[in-house]
Amino acid sequence: MEQIIECNNLTHYYGKRLIYENLSFTVPKGRILGLLGKNGTGKTTTINILSGYLKPRSGECRIFGQEIQTMAPALRRNIGLLIEGHVQYQFMTITEIEKFYAAFYPGQWKKEAYYELMNKLKVATGQRISRMSCGQRSQVALGLILAQNPELLVLDDFSLGLDPACLWTISATMPVRKVKPSF
Repeated sequence: MEQIIECNNLTHYYGKRLIYENLSFTVPKGRILGLLGKNGTGKTTTINILSGYLKPRSGECRIFGQEIQTMAPALRRNIGLLIEGHVQYQFMTITEIEKFYAAFYPGQWKKEAYYELMNKLKVATGQRISRMSCGQRSQVALGLILAQNPELLVLDDFSLGLDPACLWTISATMPVRKVKPSF
């Protein structure tokens, strides 16, 4: 089975504090991987390494078969990354931010995925992001990621501020492809 993510012997420190040593894992195409652990155990650090924002002290990480640190921008567009904190332009409306992000994904942007989620979650298109709750901003961020139509979704604490009903709606909307188990 084709591996989408391959991390081999990752070791990372913050200063002298060891976060993890020789962490290795793979994620086959079509699978879901969850990183579980207490705060400060390296989940977000691993996601930052996967996204190329951090370089591990040692080890390597490949996505789509390419080393993440040298991955071509065209291939990087196939990764939908939602980081903790959901950076957004507070002064924009729901419609304005969709148009802004769409310009970065010509030929692959699926605005109907974004507006379908906004409609299901009852987020008004004229509403300014600055006037939204934390949960509503999370909904918008996730809608923007889904509209990118990425081959790989990397979500770091995407449920921040979402109520259980909203989580149920979003999980039913996620583009999960069925694959046969390979045990």
